[in-house]
This record gives sequence, structure tokens and C-alpha cells, in this order.
Amino acid sequence: MRNQGIGSWTVRRNRRTPRRTALLHEGRAIGYAELHERSLRLAHVLRGAGVGRGDRVAYLGPNHPTHLETLFATGLLGAVFVPLNTRLAVPELLHQLDDSGSRVLVHARQPEDRVTALVEGGGLGTVLAVGAGPGRPYEELLAAAGTEPIDEEVRHEDICLIMYTSGTTGRSKGAVLTHGNIIWNSLNVVVDTDLASDEVALVGAPLFHTAALNMSCLPTLLKGGTVLLETSFDAARTLELIERHGVTCMFGVPTMYDAMAAASGWASADLSSLRTLLCGGAPVPSRTARAYLDRGLAFVQGYGMTETAPGALVLGRADSLAHAGSAGVPHFFTDVSLLLPSGEEAAPGEKGEVVVAGPNVTPGYWNLPEATALAFLDGGRFRSGDVATVDAEGYVTLVDRLKDMIVSGGENIYPAEVENVLLGHPAVAEAAVVGVPDPKWGEVGRAVVVLRAGATATAEELIAHLEGRLARYKIPREVVLVPELPRNAAGKLLKGPIRALYGSADRPAPSS
Repeated sequence: MRNQGIGSWTVRRNRRTPRRTALLHEGRAIGYAELHERSLRLAHVLRGAGVGRGDRVAYLGPNHPTHLETLFATGLLGAVFVPLNTRLAVPELLHQLDDSGSRVLVHARQPEDRVTALVEGGGLGTVLAVGAGPGRPYEELLAAAGTEPIDEEVRHEDICLIMYTSGTTGRSKGAVLTHGNIIWNSLNVVVDTDLASDEVALVGAPLFHTAALNMSCLPTLLKGGTVLLETSFDAARTLELIERHGVTCMFGVPTMYDAMAAASGWASADLSSLRTLLCGGAPVPSRTARAYLDRGLAFVQGYGMTETAPGALVLGRADSLAHAGSAGVPHFFTDVSLLLPSGEEAAPGEKGEVVVAGPNVTPGYWNLPEATALAFLDGGRFRSGDVATVDAEGYVTLVDRLKDMIVSGGENIYPAEVENVLLGHPAVAEAAVVGVPDPKWGEVGRAVVVLRAGATATAEELIAHLEGRLARYKIPREVVLVPELPRNAAGKLLKGPIRALYGSADRPAPSS
């Protein structure tokens, strides 16, 4: 085959294991032969709509088989897949459609007014509707499409997808992931977690995030296992599904695992089939780890980011107790180093910036050459912006961030993005957003706001201003009105002192 990318996976699985079950979704089983045929038919539909090499195809919807069909179909054509976060507000989605240059949108189970707004404002040429809503009927088009083989030349260095990350400068950035990035990340997962061909992987975290897609779903399909796709996460239902389907592997963020351990069916749930609990997005709290250790289960924890597809560090089950709190050691095909400001490598115990290199590392950001240049050191080493220490055995522990990013329930929130929207309110003169510790979500946002002279606005009014302009998870839990914010001599807001003043959960928030 000339296609060496992700799009060829259904072809290769169809010739090796056509009768195995690839996907389970809402009681429906889809074999590898059917997954291949549907992906191929969709590729013909997209080609008929003018999609070719390098063209961008966006997908908006919850976890659903059509998400993966669209990914594989674009891969067959050498086109580029753009998964959209269903939690984003319409203006945020419009930015990503425009920035990526997507002219095709496949959508599933979205409110009609939401899709209509995207169609009217997004410059889309073709819209495919899975089920109801604006656009051409997805299933009817697939039924009428051809099944002639497609074998475009696709190389590892060709772009597979653009996955948007929250922007440090107020706009989301499109991280480019090549076919090679995703393939090498999948190999890392297979090697470092002992993934087997009989896996039944439960995927309840959203596929529009790189962890669910690339750490669980795609590695399982590469091995010929079964992916149990859940439209959304529900703790009690997850426990029931594990028992009913003999789930062997799942990915989640700590808040998801906490919810499972707090569910009423936890004590009686049969979890004996579970072999691998993948956890990322935030460090696993000791109380969470203990709840699962008491059931004979241990986490495979990881550290990574969208730009590394996403695996960088991994802490295996055997090390989860002896190295509790650590993010682990580098994945098999990935290199991680900690650099001092001088450029030298940090010695054990010294704090240094986490720098990642390897075939899973992005080549850069979509149409952002300056941001790409700033993100890399020589030799293709990606600057994470995170600070860590390493011990004498090579185990890395995250201790701080160079960036101001807030991690809330596994979602990344960049304060600048929220601050820009707050500053759009006519009463706001200054705004700073900081993370506040939260027992459930890890962190939540707190906005500290200075009003314009003579202006009036309540905290409730400012939060209402953010509704519809930002995804709900980005909206700060509270707004604190203050008379002034600390600045340096050049007039720049000092985030360190602001965090010290307003970033403590156990300190009452000042108000005006």
C-alpha cells in the first residue's frame, strides 16, 4: 500500500481481523470489516465533495462511531481531520473553522441553532448531518457511495489532524499532528502499557481530546481490540459497563475516577476484568490512588500534552506506590530532559523546564510560524512550559508551570483567553484570572477584576457576560471585585503577586 498513515488502518485490520468487533456503541457492534467499508464509503462522499490531499474536514459531536469514520476517511484521502470541542461556544468554534480553513463539517447530535450559526458564519462548503440537523444526510450518502479501493500516497510526515489547544495569547492554537506522530505515540502506548489484542477499552472521555483518542482508542484499534464508545461519562453507568462487557482498559482524568469511587455501586461492582487504568490530565491524588489500590487496582499515570500526541512521561502500575506523585519516566520512543535557564541539563533535585523530543512531537502550530519557533529549541526539542525535578533514578516530578495554564478536571484553561473576554465588558478596566485549588476539579478559575472609574457591575453580571462566549468549563467559579491589581514599573500585571493574594482556596476572597 502507498498509504502509510492512519487512513490505512481500517484496510489493514480488515484484511487481518475482519470479523473481530472494532466498536461497541449504544448496543450496536461494528466489526472491522464494517468500519472499513463505512470509512471507505465516506471517503468517496468527501472526494465527491471536492476534498483532496491537505484539505481540512471538521467534526463536531460527542463520542460516536462517525467521529472515527471521519478520521479514517480523511486519512484515506490524505486530507486533514479537525476535531472540534463540543463544549466550546459558537464564537470559539467559528474561529477554529476559519483558522483551519475547514470547508467541510460533519456534525452529530448538536442543537440545530448551534449548527445553523456555524453554517451561516463559518464559510462552509459542505455540511454532513449525522441524524437530524442542517446539512446533507450522512447515512443516505454512505448508502449510495461506492466502495472502490482508495490508496493515496500518505507518508508519516504528512499532516493527519489539527487539534486546537487553548491559546496563551487569547486565541486557541492548532497543534499539527502528523500520521507519524500518532503512530509513534500508539507504539509508545502498546510498549509501555502492555496493550493486548483482546482489549476491551472503555472510552468515555471525549475523543476531541488527544488523550482519549491517542492514548486509549487508537492504540486499541491498532492492536485489533474492541473500543466501547460512550457518548458521555457517567460514573454509575461506567461501573455497570465494566462488568457487563468485561472492560480491560479505560482512560480517565482523576475527577472521573473519583466519581466512580463515590458512586453507590462502587462497593459491589465487579472490576475483576480491569487490567489497565490510564490516568492523565492532572496528578492522581493519594486518596484516589488508595481507593483503587484497595480494590487491587493501580493506575498507569502519564504526563503529556496535545503537542506530544500526547505521551511524554509514564508511571507504570508497579511504580505507582514507590514513586507516588511522580509523572514517571520517558515513554519508550520519547526523550525528555529538564533544562536550566542556562541551557544545561538540571541535576537531580534541580528545577528545570520539561523539554520533549521524539517522533511523537508536533512539527508546529497551524499557520503560526512565530509561535512554532518560540516553542522549539534546536534539534526539534519542544518546550513544554512546565517545570519539574528529576531524581537519581530518572523519575520526573512536576512542580510548577512557566505558563499560567489552569488544569480543571483535565481541561486546560489559559487565563489570557478568559481575561480578553472579560475586558470586552464595558465596565471592566483590568482583569486577571488565577487558578484556585478545588477538591473535585483540581483547580477552578477565579477572576479578579478592577472596574472602570464610575462604572458599576456585579460579579454575577460579569459571569453572565462570559456565558455563550466561552466554554462553560472556562468560566471562573467566582469573580472578585478589587480597587486595583499589582503591576510592575512598565505597567504589566504581576501574576505572581496576584496569585499570592487571590489564589488560595482557604483564604476568603477580597471584595469591594
